[in-house]
Amino acid sequence: MPGGMGIGAQVAALTAQVERQTRAGQWELSEADIVLARDTATRLGAFVGAAAVQEALPGIERLEYLREALAVLAVGTAHTHGQLAWFLGRAATALAPVLQWRALTADREQALGTVVPSLEEFTDAENAIRRLEAVLARTTTHGPATEAAPARIRAGSRDL
Repeated sequence: MPGGMGIGAQVAALTAQVERQTRAGQWELSEADIVLARDTATRLGAFVGAAAVQEALPGIERLEYLREALAVLAVGTAHTHGQLAWFLGRAATALAPVLQWRALTADREQALGTVVPSLEEFTDAENAIRRLEAVLARTTTHGPATEAAPARIRAGSRDL
């Protein structure tokens, strides 16, 4: 983590920068970027819901949803260029520690350097996803009125 900052602090700094750029008229998104940003926000919300709901889930499911949200950011980054790609890429980088987390018990050798996150780390990462979702939705409200198709979580299917 850069400068010892947690996931939430990194995402807060990143989103604050985007909000400053938006207010200054420097956040420029094409119509396609606006649609992608809205879709990304919707998909993030599908994997990380309300705090009370997430906190009631077993750790393995919380981790699965966080990884799904990270995949949404990666896919979004792959489908755009410029400011939105940079934003999504930086957000994914902030969430990269999630890839080193595990929910299963394992001895040190089998764990391959992974760690079991604390409840606070889960919550920090989930709050970061919620913040990203809100900023993506808010910074695209001045674009066309196109609605992104809502992402849905289906049992046994995690379509991005």
